[in-house]
Amino acid sequence: MKLLAATTNPGKLREIRRILQPLGYEVIEPPEKIHVEESGFTFLENAYIKAKAYYEHFSMPALADDSGLVVDALGGYPGVYSSRFYSIDFGGREELKGSKDDANLRKLLRLMEGKENRSASFVAFVVLYMGGKGFFSRGECKGVIAEQPKGEGGFGYDPIFIPEGFSRTMAELSPEEKDGISHRGKALRALSELLKKCEL
Repeated sequence: MKLLAATTNPGKLREIRRILQPLGYEVIEPPEKIHVEESGFTFLENAYIKAKAYYEHFSMPALADDSGLVVDALGGYPGVYSSRFYSIDFGGREELKGSKDDANLRKLLRLMEGKENRSASFVAFVVLYMGGKGFFSRGECKGVIAEQPKGEGGFGYDPIFIPEGFSRTMAELSPEEKDGISHRGKALRALSELLKKCEL
């Protein structure tokens, strides 16, 4: 089954391919970038908006992921604002020096200074949109926020997130280790099981 990955994030595309291709899915990179306004208030809404937009533009089954970091001590932030956390008013804006990922990490670590409760979760919702049919699934990975970034792998908040049961950050794990426990890995495998039950 061919699925169009409704993302312009190369890190997400690599993970989606790595997880779904062994399960029998061919993941196609979008032939062109399209702008989609992520106007939803939840991960599920945003994933649906993206999947529907890509399906309508490219006329093929589209798979979208919306995910982020939910930090208990920050009342659930960054949440749906994870990719642009540095630029929103909550906690003050962070100057963009280098990449957006770097700015997001700096802001989050600044807001977590002195916090005893460092519990957090990575949450992902994936949506497959096929015109008259839509399917979705959810994945979660619990852990804690590290004191400082460590590791060169992964992307986003991976260098400061230590998954439950590990002493290393997500960015220090091998791709195989990460895929086995990650929010996105769990959501994509659950979606695959759902599609099998529906004989798609």
